[in-house]
Amino acid sequence: MKVALAQLNFQVGNIKKNSQRIIQTIEKYNNKVDLLLFPELAISSYPPEDLLFHQQFIDDCYQAIKTIADYCEKTAVIVGFPRFHANEPDKIYNSAALLQSGQIKIIYDKQKLPNYLVFDEMRYFTPGNHDGTANLDIHGKNIKIGLSICEDIWNEAEPVVNQAKMDVDLLVNISASPYAIGKIQKRINMLQNHASSFKTPLFYCNLVGGQDELIFDGTSVAINAEGQLIGQCISFEEQILIVDLVTQPSSPITFLEPVAELYQSLVMCTRDYFIKNGFKKAVLGLSGGIDSALTATIACDAIGPENVTGLLMPSKYSSNHSIEDAKALANNLGIPYQLLPIESIHLAFEKDLIPIFDDYHQNQTDENLQARIRGVLNMAFANNQNAILLCTGNKSETAVGYTTLYGDMAGGFAVIKDLFKMQVYALCQYRNTIDHVIPENTLSKPPSAELKPGQKDSDSLPDYVILDEILEAYLHHHKDPNQITQLGHDINLVKKIIQLVDRNEYKRQQAPPGPRVTQMAFGKDRRMPITNGYQH
Repeated sequence: MKVALAQLNFQVGNIKKNSQRIIQTIEKYNNKVDLLLFPELAISSYPPEDLLFHQQFIDDCYQAIKTIADYCEKTAVIVGFPRFHANEPDKIYNSAALLQSGQIKIIYDKQKLPNYLVFDEMRYFTPGNHDGTANLDIHGKNIKIGLSICEDIWNEAEPVVNQAKMDVDLLVNISASPYAIGKIQKRINMLQNHASSFKTPLFYCNLVGGQDELIFDGTSVAINAEGQLIGQCISFEEQILIVDLVTQPSSPITFLEPVAELYQSLVMCTRDYFIKNGFKKAVLGLSGGIDSALTATIACDAIGPENVTGLLMPSKYSSNHSIEDAKALANNLGIPYQLLPIESIHLAFEKDLIPIFDDYHQNQTDENLQARIRGVLNMAFANNQNAILLCTGNKSETAVGYTTLYGDMAGGFAVIKDLFKMQVYALCQYRNTIDHVIPENTLSKPPSAELKPGQKDSDSLPDYVILDEILEAYLHHHKDPNQITQLGHDINLVKKIIQLVDRNEYKRQQAPPGPRVTQMAFGKDRRMPITNGYQH
């Protein structure tokens, strides 16, 4: 028995294009494999969100399934799609259709609807109650399969446990499981445990590609009844993998190094954001610092250096080495750049504002003004070139508000928004092992916003090693100040950092989207009120 895992990159809402890709794949593999699997909600792609509230959208998805069924001759095909139940038109289901001999043989509705972190499936879907079993005629033999969708197989979920008790010959799970650091290995271990404990072969087909902030890594797998891997798709790439269940030997699982995995996820998500939104060009401010260096490098790897432009916008406080570091990066990457000094614009603002403020230089007004001047220039260039402006802020800075609203937060996509500062350094060092493009001085010099004389980030923040540890404990693990101090941090510092995080929620809710690489990213994962009187 030959099974094909079609790990493809679909676009949310593009029913016509998604259906065409499915049909082309079926035509190519019809009669070459016995069972062809596509990911969860392949017709609409995942997550379609409030598109599901439009009846025409759901109807169009069902019509697409009926059309696709006409192309399914000898090969059995499983495709995910959203649908209305015939007898319950007010309810929507996350479904999988088993197609064979030109017909819809069965429809299975997902039973376990995740409603945590980025998942909102209970907002849209109704749980199904079909047992998910079906019989297939494969080479004259009756093969009983157990079909499930994504969450149905996680942990000890009943749908798959019940199917195993019904002595199915094969477990099949179609999925749209988003990527997060450390999740790939956890997922494969879970699938292997199921296959070995149920003593049943398992085929898992996962979505691949970027969708706004979500990253789908693919990493589809086939596992035999002993829990051994007999097929694995490449992470972060489209692939159609054919596995012969009878003759396929076991093989070792291959995982990317964690830093390489993380880097590839960011490149793929950035590339898909451009392609799926119809943009080809990017622009960003190059400060000579580490954040803009990594952002520019990822952008070049995603869409090509010829499509990325850097803007060097020195102020009267900018150091010569920052300008030279930015030029060196641009030259190393092979990207065009423009030099746009902001001093004359800055002086014009100062001239008009100083008379109406008694304390113009005594707070952050002048610092934020410089960042906003750069934001205006960046946006003007992006508008003129029909480009996306990339925001270069990292998670450490945006967490504590060390960033300027409508200034360096301006942009259409924030490539490194879910990376702590120390992860930024690690990714830069990794990328330099491939091709030394990020200047050594950028890596070694103390970080600075350069918005006033002699400024360094350490004037306002603790060392990033310390800051990141506190932020991870508070944001990712929900620890309170006393628990965080047990990790070796000063209680007063911890309380100060937490207060900064809470006070700057209003900024983060106005930030551009960017790749989600942790399971507690700002936005859909961590949802906090802006007006919040709770004190830690």
